[in-house]
Amino acid sequence: MPQVALPHDAKAGPTKPEVRAVTLEKLALEPPDHFVDVGSCTGSITIEAARRVERVTAIERNPERLEVTEKNLAANEYDADVTVRAAEAPEGLPEDADAMFLGGSRNFEAVLDHAVETDVDRIVMNVARLEVAGRAVEAFRERGILEGVVQLQVSHGYELVGATSFDSQNPVYMVVGRRDAEGLA
Repeated sequence: MPQVALPHDAKAGPTKPEVRAVTLEKLALEPPDHFVDVGSCTGSITIEAARRVERVTAIERNPERLEVTEKNLAANEYDADVTVRAAEAPEGLPEDADAMFLGGSRNFEAVLDHAVETDVDRIVMNVARLEVAGRAVEAFRERGILEGVVQLQVSHGYELVGATSFDSQNPVYMVVGRRDAEGLA
């Protein structure tokens, strides 16, 4: 399958290709799943999921980022039924999601409450700010859905004076939740 094409940039988000790969692994998407991307931004997670599942709902509150999501979706191939909604979560969230990705931290507690109330099975939240990561871990724990926390640091090589050096990206804190979580292992 070709790599995700993102010809349009939303100037936001820590969800680089390497982070997307781990995110999707943690979400363990299956073809019959209904996947929800909260804070779709560039649409990168939406596109990756649309190549794996039958139904995807992308929620984005920012009109410019919503337009970027739609343009990037149009630039890629996928088989899923994709719905893109202009809304600030938890409004606009479906009642029948199997898996959910939170790409933003705005209203995440209310989104987690919705996920718990509607029996979302798998949830991943990626965070770039340490303080928000701490609050997210506590919110997942308080709701009994915390499965784990992963810190990812990605560095890309580049040539520097005839040798290879690395340009490191901001670390990403990935908070992983499951409906039947037993806490951190």
